[in-house]
Amino acid sequence: MYEHEYQEKLVTPEQAMATIRDGDMVVHGFGLAEPPALLRAIADRLRAGDLKRLRVFSGFPLKHACETILAVDLMDCVDVYSQFVSTGERGLVNTGLASFVPNHFHQVPRLLTEFIGVDVCVTTVSPIDKSGYFSLGTTNDFTSTAARAARVLIVEVNRFMPRVFGDSSIHISEVDAIVENHEPVFTLPSADPRPEDEIIGRAIAEMVPDGGCLQLGIGALPNTVTAYLEGHKELGIHTEIFGPAMVRLIKKGVITGTRKNLHPRKHIFTVAIGDEEMLEFMDNNPAMESYPVSYTNHPSVIAQNDRMISINAVLEVDLTGQCNAEFLYGRQYSGTGGQLDFVRGAFDAKEGKSILAFYATADNGNISRIVDRLPQGATITTPRTDTHYLVTEYGVANLKGRSTRERALAIIGLAHPKFREQLLRKAEEMYLL
Repeated sequence: MYEHEYQEKLVTPEQAMATIRDGDMVVHGFGLAEPPALLRAIADRLRAGDLKRLRVFSGFPLKHACETILAVDLMDCVDVYSQFVSTGERGLVNTGLASFVPNHFHQVPRLLTEFIGVDVCVTTVSPIDKSGYFSLGTTNDFTSTAARAARVLIVEVNRFMPRVFGDSSIHISEVDAIVENHEPVFTLPSADPRPEDEIIGRAIAEMVPDGGCLQLGIGALPNTVTAYLEGHKELGIHTEIFGPAMVRLIKKGVITGTRKNLHPRKHIFTVAIGDEEMLEFMDNNPAMESYPVSYTNHPSVIAQNDRMISINAVLEVDLTGQCNAEFLYGRQYSGTGGQLDFVRGAFDAKEGKSILAFYATADNGNISRIVDRLPQGATITTPRTDTHYLVTEYGVANLKGRSTRERALAIIGLAHPKFREQLLRKAEEMYLL
């Protein structure tokens, strides 16, 4: 019944991009939802001089964005606002070609609607269904909010994008232009584990109770954690990022969601990043539900799940328990993302735990990731008042309820043995001991 409206709105990428004006703020679907045809068309207009200046709000850019609107040759006419400094735009931010927008991930939709503004939203969606709805698929986060706040919403329909339930639907009446481009969704390979991951993963898995509700990131460490959870029962998912490791636990019957308080028997996420197996599993799966990040990552929502277990990574920890996950070698390395959202939400949950994991050393063992004080200019991602459990390959430390002396000793115990004496001396100089 929507075929006529669909055909009326169906245009070429070039026709769709004609709606963009100089100075517009463009928000694009991030991660696996980057719309390659639309991004190429925007870049072509910029290179042709048809657009003199554009603002782009970006987050976790991958192949398509990096090769088009974030290409170095376009930085004279593109102002990039990065909400999370990842590999794709790290070089741009650290050379002044792009700017970082400090934020907590759950606040980004509000930042866009109340403080930054959205002119154009472009994103990849799944094909339309019989009721006239597209699905945002792998990426909900702030894209769903931007889609409804924008002056112009342009969707790139791709049959390879999975259809996902929850609050992931966009009706054709909300769409201004439709482009079709059916190419395989860009996927990310799994990272290779390090020997330390096995030790850390086993320790974290032992802290997860049966019936626990998980938040995990992506990468080698989360994959290792899930490998040690295969003997657990009735786990649930309420996470920022959904990935392949979770799919394997669902297929094995370890993750069922039956004991969740919120959305029982549903796997809740806001962004999915992974491989083709994950995409196939998600497609038309009624157990998969995505919601805006303003919901999934809000601490008050997270805390409603009993036995909420949040597992995240940090780069560096000082002797008071302050954690840095954003600053490395004097430069912005990443963003806060949803770390503090889940640290606070998980701790406030009944029987909840917030776990921050990191390797004890860097640079092949030459640098301790546990320091007396965080470097000048370093960002405190998780304040000492919020830090709960810390885990390295040398052990586990619970900082809640501990004095500064007890904290310092516990944290030093997580360091590589060759750095402990030096850290003890520093603790004494700081009058922590």
